[in-house]
Amino acid sequence: MTERLMLLDTASLYFRAFYGVPDKVTAPDGSPINAARGLLDIIAKLITLYEPTHVVACWDDDWRPQWRVDLIPSYKSHRVVEVVATGPDVEEVPDPLEAQIPLIRQTLDVLGIPIIGVAEHEADDVIGTLATKSTIPVDIVTGDRDLFQLVDDARDVRVIYTARGMSNLEIVTDTVVVSKYGVLPSQYADFATMRGDASDGLPGVAGVGEKTAATLLQAHGDLAGIRAAADAGEGMSAGVRAKILAASSYLDVAPTVVEVARDLDITPPALSLRALDPSEQDAAASLAEKWNLGTSMIRALTAVAATAS
Repeated sequence: MTERLMLLDTASLYFRAFYGVPDKVTAPDGSPINAARGLLDIIAKLITLYEPTHVVACWDDDWRPQWRVDLIPSYKSHRVVEVVATGPDVEEVPDPLEAQIPLIRQTLDVLGIPIIGVAEHEADDVIGTLATKSTIPVDIVTGDRDLFQLVDDARDVRVIYTARGMSNLEIVTDTVVVSKYGVLPSQYADFATMRGDASDGLPGVAGVGEKTAATLLQAHGDLAGIRAAADAGEGMSAGVRAKILAASSYLDVAPTVVEVARDLDITPPALSLRALDPSEQDAAASLAEKWNLGTSMIRALTAVAATAS
């Protein structure tokens, strides 16, 4: 079997599971487990379909890093429910989902899937670093378009895009990014910087949408080239030039916020997926029985064992 690393945008997946599985799915004591069971089913499907030899659950140790907020104060500000002076702000997460996070971490542990997070960084930064450092092909599983910037056919790095649901997974390659947006994956971060993203609190360049951003990148290569052309008054209409120049302060800082980190001090895991030994199987069975994870745990364990064999 060809080695392949699968990087899970874990929060993206457990949010999807929480909203996709009915909340009537509970543990024997009535505790909610819909996100945990749903995530197990997602993992089972992904491993069965794409047969990764290595899987990493990438984690938001800080979902809204202060260094990004310092550059753009509106960054994810609409999701903050409590500002914390000594650590990450508290994100708006439904209480029944928040209660399942420890169980989700336990289920990943019993499956032998490492959880990797880095202080003051988001899961996207962990994904960016592991994808960049990997010496084997990479599948990035996410519903976040920002990670399209990591797609690279030459290195066999692709995105398994979940935005349309687990029954309509989309494999995103160079060709897909170009056909959808008119830019190369290597240009996508600059494209997203100009377009902006209300879901992340990124204002973008006022008056510059996807079509104009793509046209500018096609003509000038990257954001630095676009800004140089605007400064020189060449290669674009007076109206577009005025918009680029007016956004100068934003464009000074936004690329650092939009671009994912690629050089964090982490190493791709050496251990591959493997079948569990008897004691590990007993631990998984005990966890499944305690929390009513049932067939979801069985499907995940079966998928891991099949791929490992």
